[in-house]
Amino acid sequence: MTSEKWSIEKRAPLRNDSVLKEENVPEIGCLSIVVLGASGDLAKKKTFPALFNLYRQGFLQSHEVYIFGYARTKISDEELRERIRGYLVPSKNTVKGHEEDLTNFLQLIKYVCGSYDTEEGYQLLDKEISAHEIYRNSTEGSSRRLFYLALPPSVYPPVCKMIKKCCMNKSDLGGWTRIVVEKPFGRDLESAEQLSNQIGELFEEPQIYRIDHYLGKELVQNLLVLRFANRFFMPLWNRDNIDNIQIVFREDFGTDGRGGYFDQYGIIRDIIQNHLLQVLCLVAMEKPVSLKPEHIRDEKVKVLQSVVPIKDEEVVLGQYEGYLEDPTVPDGSYTPTFATMVLRLHNERWEGVPFILKAGKALNSRKAEIRVQFKDVPGDIFKSNKQGRNEFVIRLQPSEAMYMKLTVKQPGLKMSTVQSEMDLSYGQRYQEVTIPEAYERLILDTIRGDQQHFVRRDELKAAWEIFTPLLHRIDRGEFKSIPYKQGSRGPAEADKLLEKAGYVQTHGYIWIPPTL
Repeated sequence: MTSEKWSIEKRAPLRNDSVLKEENVPEIGCLSIVVLGASGDLAKKKTFPALFNLYRQGFLQSHEVYIFGYARTKISDEELRERIRGYLVPSKNTVKGHEEDLTNFLQLIKYVCGSYDTEEGYQLLDKEISAHEIYRNSTEGSSRRLFYLALPPSVYPPVCKMIKKCCMNKSDLGGWTRIVVEKPFGRDLESAEQLSNQIGELFEEPQIYRIDHYLGKELVQNLLVLRFANRFFMPLWNRDNIDNIQIVFREDFGTDGRGGYFDQYGIIRDIIQNHLLQVLCLVAMEKPVSLKPEHIRDEKVKVLQSVVPIKDEEVVLGQYEGYLEDPTVPDGSYTPTFATMVLRLHNERWEGVPFILKAGKALNSRKAEIRVQFKDVPGDIFKSNKQGRNEFVIRLQPSEAMYMKLTVKQPGLKMSTVQSEMDLSYGQRYQEVTIPEAYERLILDTIRGDQQHFVRRDELKAAWEIFTPLLHRIDRGEFKSIPYKQGSRGPAEADKLLEKAGYVQTHGYIWIPPTL
């Protein structure tokens, strides 16, 4: 017999930008942040306030950064500054020196007017960016250019085409060009793939940052730490101990004049397919081999690929009474404003555990939370199961907190039990800490080149594969929504679905956030 020799093949390193560069090449060039759609609501309410907070905290330095607003509206630099001034409000710990910071920040903003699909405006934009880079003495090829598309997805392809043609930075001396795109990323699998192909022909995946602001929320960011840095969670986080998991998003207001926009998407596309599904991935994923962004995103994709097709009997859709009275909503619209559905994962850890995703507008409360309900205590000698199960709750908003519902002895001479909680409320525990807004964290991650909290293309595709069949049936009017009253819990059928899935509601217990 002939002996065979084993050989070890080295794997190619991961690419971390459009061009491979040496690990020790420092990013020393000036930073240009371009907000496209600068005169729109998203830019005014989210993007510019996030940039201001990063500046105020020292993450953006006035000697290296310049911010360019780009839109079709014909206004001056000063007019744009005045438009966004009112949205740049101080937080509880930054009132002192706010006006000075505000004045200095606004001076870093320059406005360029141009269309989104012709070269002239982008050529002017590139000229202004280059002038700033020359002024800052940046070596050609070392500068950093970040393009934030605060725009409808329909214009992403022409905008990306113009950026690629007119505004790119050379990346051979530590510099880079990156683009940030907002959701929704398409309406279904086909449109999402078409959009990905159009952008992918122009930019490489490491240059594209698909932002989902839920991944920037403080308590969502904490999920990996909670799960993988605490020994007592690890043996409990499985089908043997957990009965069901709810991920809930509730709003106590309707479309508020945005019915025409909302009707194009509906509650599943707007909230469940992206925000809640991303949270599900972090709750259900296996431990990654490291904290490198690609290793984390690999595990999230595995979760999505393990989701089995959604059953009709495990979906309840609703539309609040009065939705069709919005003049911007088409007559007879089928668009749901409420949805509860059960997703099931076919893998070793979660087989048989229902993941209940629930989202709705015009309900009786406003909150977003993860609720992990454990199984009944076997051989319960205290007969405490009737009071409710143990639950671990992560409140994402408002009043960020995490608390464990557990059964304890009620103080007194009797041996009686009661539900209480072990509570970590952020407002009380971290009184001197300002919790950053999600957009602040994600924009900073983009500048740093950290894609951990951004959606990868295969992740996006896997998410759309889960929901596209159901969405097409809703669009065709084959899956009807149940009317529900504004200010209610939603359709009664949704509570019945929760009960059928195994969720046991605790009656008589209300979590009250601790007061300072």
